[in-house]
Amino acid sequence: MPGFELFGDQERHEVNDVLNNGVLMRFGFDGMRNGHWKAKELETALQERFKVKHAQVLSSGTAAVTVALAVSGVGAGDEVIMPCFTFVASFEGVIALGAIPVLVDIDDTLTLDIEAVKKAITPKTKAIMPVHMCGSMANLNALQIICKEHQLLLVEDACQAIGGTYRGKPLGSIGDAGTFSFDFVKTFTCGEGGAVITDNAEFAKAADHYSDHGHDHVGNDRGAEAHPFLGYNYRISELNAAVGLAQIKRFDEFIGLQKKHYTIIRNELSKIPEVVFRTVPEGGEESYAFINFFLPSLETTRQVAAAFKAEGIDACFHYYDNNWHYVRKWQHLLEAKSLFPLSDELKSGLAKLNLQDFIQSDHYIGRNLSCLIKLSWTEAEVTQRVKNMAKCILAAL
Repeated sequence: MPGFELFGDQERHEVNDVLNNGVLMRFGFDGMRNGHWKAKELETALQERFKVKHAQVLSSGTAAVTVALAVSGVGAGDEVIMPCFTFVASFEGVIALGAIPVLVDIDDTLTLDIEAVKKAITPKTKAIMPVHMCGSMANLNALQIICKEHQLLLVEDACQAIGGTYRGKPLGSIGDAGTFSFDFVKTFTCGEGGAVITDNAEFAKAADHYSDHGHDHVGNDRGAEAHPFLGYNYRISELNAAVGLAQIKRFDEFIGLQKKHYTIIRNELSKIPEVVFRTVPEGGEESYAFINFFLPSLETTRQVAAAFKAEGIDACFHYYDNNWHYVRKWQHLLEAKSLFPLSDELKSGLAKLNLQDFIQSDHYIGRNLSCLIKLSWTEAEVTQRVKNMAKCILAAL
């Protein structure tokens, strides 16, 4: 991770194919395309790879979360339970629909704590959105049971864990809908892009229309298409889709490299008793995009993070002090700072966040370091890197 590290002839070929053809928009211009439909080809490849009936490629992972929730019927006043450790896009998609993000604690999986989810359910709850952070997943079996019991939707945000599996099924394919991001730093990239995958035919049809201004895509005259309902523009371009089409063909190569490098690092760090790795739910296999571990205390973790930086060990994140990924620094959300007026119901829901302490989550995030696994490393570079990491950790201990 990320796929841009290994751009090559395949990506250049697909992009040049679009440029030579001249049609950069994914819809319309049928007569000019000469049969070139990169976004559609990418959707077919996603369906095959992730064993689902439908895929809709979109402009970003944020768009994917928004569209997945919208086609599931989530809207004004509905509550969506999600973790307090995620990327800001997860709650942005909820708020964009006028719904209320209900943040709950995480556990040592770095994802939703099941008991916290149960306690957060109210008559307004419409969906549970687990976020499979940093390459691994929530306890999806437990969440499926909860959703069935309370008749709730399960929408997976798998944007950071593409390639991971749970009980033999690809992450993103287990809930009512799943979402991916293909931005510049993802395991495979479109530069900018995302996707919704689902087995629900009605959701898929709605996603196709909703993401293109409500066009129904019937016939071959775009100007004559009907609009069954309001939509927005979440389309991907053919150029972006072309990059992704090349990258998904290399997906096994990328996952294999991630696993190889991850394993070298984990085996070495396992020799340090004070290093405790995140819990992966039974039956789950990580995507190996990150290696995540806990140290004994917040103070030690801060010291190690600073030592990593001084030693030139890049791409290791201490999310406790990070502005983008943990509730502790989300002042714009906690203070409901918006360019446009929010509904009273939404403002009231956001105000409740300020009454929560997230002590349990602090306990895990404060002691966690999450280190990106790069595709471009040589084996010698990985070996030297983990030696340097171990030296920093042992010095702090």
